[in-house]
Amino acid sequence: MAGSRGHPASAASVRGMHMKIVHFADLHLEAPFAWSGATGEAARRRRQELRAGLRRIAALVVEVGADALFCGGDLYEHELVTPDTAAFLRSTFAELSPTPVFLAPGNHDWYGPRSLYSTAGWTPNVHVFRTDRLEPVALEDGLTLWGGAHLAPANTRDFLDAFHVDRAGVHVALFHGAERSWLNEQEDGKEPHAPFDAPEIERAGLHHAFLGHYHRPRDGAYHTYPGNPVSLTFGEDGERGAVIATIAADGTVTRERRVIADRSAHDIALDVTGCNSRDEIRDRLIERSRGLSGVARVTVHGELDPDVDLQPTDLRTAVPQFDAVMVRTNALAAGYDLDAIGTEATVRGQFVRDVVAAQLPEDESRRVIVTGLRAMSGRADLEVL
Repeated sequence: MAGSRGHPASAASVRGMHMKIVHFADLHLEAPFAWSGATGEAARRRRQELRAGLRRIAALVVEVGADALFCGGDLYEHELVTPDTAAFLRSTFAELSPTPVFLAPGNHDWYGPRSLYSTAGWTPNVHVFRTDRLEPVALEDGLTLWGGAHLAPANTRDFLDAFHVDRAGVHVALFHGAERSWLNEQEDGKEPHAPFDAPEIERAGLHHAFLGHYHRPRDGAYHTYPGNPVSLTFGEDGERGAVIATIAADGTVTRERRVIADRSAHDIALDVTGCNSRDEIRDRLIERSRGLSGVARVTVHGELDPDVDLQPTDLRTAVPQFDAVMVRTNALAAGYDLDAIGTEATVRGQFVRDVVAAQLPEDESRRVIVTGLRAMSGRADLEVL
């Protein structure tokens, strides 16, 4: 459990105030999951897991007796939502009534006149922020929530630029934005939508900002990124899920993280050195995958015996509990002694020298050499893992 101190509240009316909220962001309902290799029914199961994640977050609101649910954007994928998505969200949030739900659209679920946010027919307990400037909502006497929305998939300005609270009391914000100093610590290629600097939060008179956009969870002195609650890609780390936050009368925010997903994306390193058959390799993968489900990225490494006929399908079929299995071989070394073969005054020696001289990417070079050497030795299994 962690806490953050805000600057002193100035209104006597907040004395004794105590409010508990659940905050999440970046669920990305209806994500295609093409990155994982999941297609058809497998991808559909992964998308259903995203819905199950929201159900668990709603259950957490009830479990802890939260006074409100916050969502910091990217709740869904704007271009991929269906009427069924709208019905699911509408009913999930309606079941929480009268507990209020506050939604701050992000760059993937931006607000527009034809967006789901505008057309879903929400119950009265749902509040959608609809402008690209922070607007106030009174949560209770002396506590104000300021929220804003992305109105397009890109080019949203800094919500905190030239902003300052205009009333007494405790103030918290809810929006989707990129804190600049953390950008390089997030996933590759993350764009700085609605970029801001952390010191702007306190300067604006806010005690805390509840945010979305970065998928890696992070707690700052005055702001919180919950991280995506259900796995969206491989290599994710950190305690992702929902954040239970208690806002005290002096602006102090105390946070507790809850993991809500029971299926995820797993990175599995598979060393094939010393394996004399594909069955031995499959057995190693089965052991490494015991108890896991969801999707997996298997990185095959080590030295593969040239006599072993191993194909990606052999690995995928060994672990049918996964919705999808991606196989990477860029860390795999050929079992041939290429240095020795490259010195031979033979056809295969010249072949190896020619491929090396071509300066192909490492993985492609290995595939070409092994395929060629197999062909020269009369083997029928020319495909290379």
